[in-house]
Amino acid sequence: MKTRWFFLFFLVSGFCSLVYEVVWLRLAMARFGVTTPMVSIVLSVFMAGLGIGSWAGGLLMRRCRQSAAAVPLRLYGAVEILIGVSGLAAPWMIEAGYNWLRSGGREMVWGSSSYYLVSGAWMSLSLLPWCTCMGATFPFAMAAIRRLAPGGSERSFSYLYVANVLGAILGTLVPAFVLIELFGFHGTLAIARTMNFMLGAGVILLSFRVAAPAPPEEAAPPDAAVPEAAAPADALSGKAILWFLFATGLCSMAMEVVWVRQFTVYLGNVVYAFAAILALYLGATFAGSRWYRRSSKPGDAQAGAWAWILLGVAALAPLLAADPHLIRVRGFSAGALRVALGVGPFSALVGYLTPMLVDRWSRGDPDRAGKAYAVNVVGSILGPLVAGFWILPWLGERRGLCAIALPLFAIGLAAALRPAAQRMELLGLPPKPLFASTVVVSLVLVFFTRGYDTLFRNRLELRDYTATVIATGEGMGRLLLVNGTGMTTLTPITKVMAHLPLSYLDKPATSGLVICFGMGTTFRSMMSWGIRTTAVELVPSVPRTFGYFHEDGPELLKSPLARMVIDDGRRYLDRSREQFDVIVVDPPPPVPTPTSSLLYSREFYALLKPHLRSGGIAQIWFPGGDPGDPLDPVTQASVAKALRDSFPYVRAYQSVAGWGIHFLARMEPFPEIENGEMPQKLSAAAAEDLVEWNDDVTPREMLTGVLSRQKSLDSLIAAAPAVPPIGDDRPINEYFLLRRTGARLGLPMYGQAAARKSEPRP
Repeated sequence: MKTRWFFLFFLVSGFCSLVYEVVWLRLAMARFGVTTPMVSIVLSVFMAGLGIGSWAGGLLMRRCRQSAAAVPLRLYGAVEILIGVSGLAAPWMIEAGYNWLRSGGREMVWGSSSYYLVSGAWMSLSLLPWCTCMGATFPFAMAAIRRLAPGGSERSFSYLYVANVLGAILGTLVPAFVLIELFGFHGTLAIARTMNFMLGAGVILLSFRVAAPAPPEEAAPPDAAVPEAAAPADALSGKAILWFLFATGLCSMAMEVVWVRQFTVYLGNVVYAFAAILALYLGATFAGSRWYRRSSKPGDAQAGAWAWILLGVAALAPLLAADPHLIRVRGFSAGALRVALGVGPFSALVGYLTPMLVDRWSRGDPDRAGKAYAVNVVGSILGPLVAGFWILPWLGERRGLCAIALPLFAIGLAAALRPAAQRMELLGLPPKPLFASTVVVSLVLVFFTRGYDTLFRNRLELRDYTATVIATGEGMGRLLLVNGTGMTTLTPITKVMAHLPLSYLDKPATSGLVICFGMGTTFRSMMSWGIRTTAVELVPSVPRTFGYFHEDGPELLKSPLARMVIDDGRRYLDRSREQFDVIVVDPPPPVPTPTSSLLYSREFYALLKPHLRSGGIAQIWFPGGDPGDPLDPVTQASVAKALRDSFPYVRAYQSVAGWGIHFLARMEPFPEIENGEMPQKLSAAAAEDLVEWNDDVTPREMLTGVLSRQKSLDSLIAAAPAVPPIGDDRPINEYFLLRRTGARLGLPMYGQAAARKSEPRP
């Protein structure tokens, strides 16, 4: 059996692993909340499983050194089949845990700390066994290669690593750009598990061709150091290799968290932006690993010295690439170029160094490789936690990046002083002057580049573990940005979100709920009715900007009628038993924002309905209505279908600005009232609030103006009659690339009606 088969095996395995990671994370967010702690729990469990599996698999292979070559090969095939089983078992486990928390275990765990403790334990139970199987694939495959090709196994880890990273690139791009849009999350999961089943079965069948016993092997060298025969005296020591593996894992994953905040503003807040960042990171890692495979020889003590010296300055390249003053070109392609320039150098160096270190430590031994890779994974677990919960809230993106790079400069200095490095030159420079040059370049990057926030002179800038929040501007031009994405402006639309449904009620309201606080305008308008008002906001820093946009904001929050909840809106509904007369949902813009479909889906409305009192109204804001966007009618139709399937009575009104739609939904028929009756329900404070920014109109004119813009729900659906309603499994608004490509080619999309002539937006 040729070792090139293993490249194909790990290409497929890497693809499937990324699919599982993406889908499991999405399922967890849909069930347990789109919160930073929950995301951290899922990713930490995933990485922990890889580390445990790598270590345990290597230990098992150490005990099976006398076995035939077919044994590790069949073990590898078996774990691939088990990974395929996870495509069925993990979603079932996640759903079962969610149902348990909502029923029997609800009273015990819905408090915040106990909730995360129990839900985190359940996610570990649901995912850890399968992730452990993923981690075990490396030592099992290395053991098989060592028996099949003893002379060429010293760098088997890097060989498998290259294939796995290439598969991960495909697993990032293909689902995000194609599969999820066509088949949904569960359909994409079915494709991945089928590939795993076929891979595992194929490996086991191939194992019968190599059933001859392997020659006995010598005992494994001690773990404390690399064997003398394997590395020169001035090579890195064993402990140094493990520490360096830990450092590269920690720093690279910590930087990935920072990169998302730095570059999302240039790529757009869409799923394709995150896929692009991850794919470019993995692509550069793949290039670096291939470079190592081709340029280095086993036992070369000088290999990698130059890479360690350059690693620190490469880590600061995003400071230049993310500077809005140096590169002024906009658009997705320009943003991708920024990411490539900022992320590429560092990722390529890490891709070069990581397999080199594992190869140098293991020399083809699966037990040692498993332990080394596990150490790297431990660093990868801690990196996002340190960056997300400590470095970013404390230091922000630029200074945080500098802090993460500091240990890399220390490693670079150590590499420059190593005896083996003294025989190395790069660009005509010996190691010490080369390191000094990197320090000088780094200081230039730190002191002569600027961040995105410097585009706004007058600003209030806040940071937390979830996002960087900027409040900026003056007068009616004030703007709220979250991670560089504009959330909202001061507009009467957000006032109408509260006043329209409250005026529609056939009995006086006593309480209301606002999901997504934003500038707080809707919350403030609801408070003007003198009712108990609860606001739910995901980003902790956003409510702290309330006073920037409304002078009376801080005092309103102190009112006994006001309640502010920092939580995911959907999770709040799931864990609360309160009922409200009006629930206003204002999902974050733009329409394709990742996870925004969780506030438009039928599953979300199923959670919302029990929280409406008899006769209550839900207002769902859809910030679309751009006649120049060919996707807009499709998304509108999908949103309208989800509402029609969830509520027996739905009405739609175009906003006072001429774009965007207020959907009103309730379980009982809407009261038959004259338009002139609705303004009469406004109290003096509510009427004053409604026209605060429209002095030239009366409250009656404002409300009747909106009511005159009623749109037929059937007409919205008729624009794309075949589109499925938005659901947790089919987020039509988030995944749109194929539809957009089809629109540009003039292809029909979901039976979409012929586009009308574009008209300028009012």
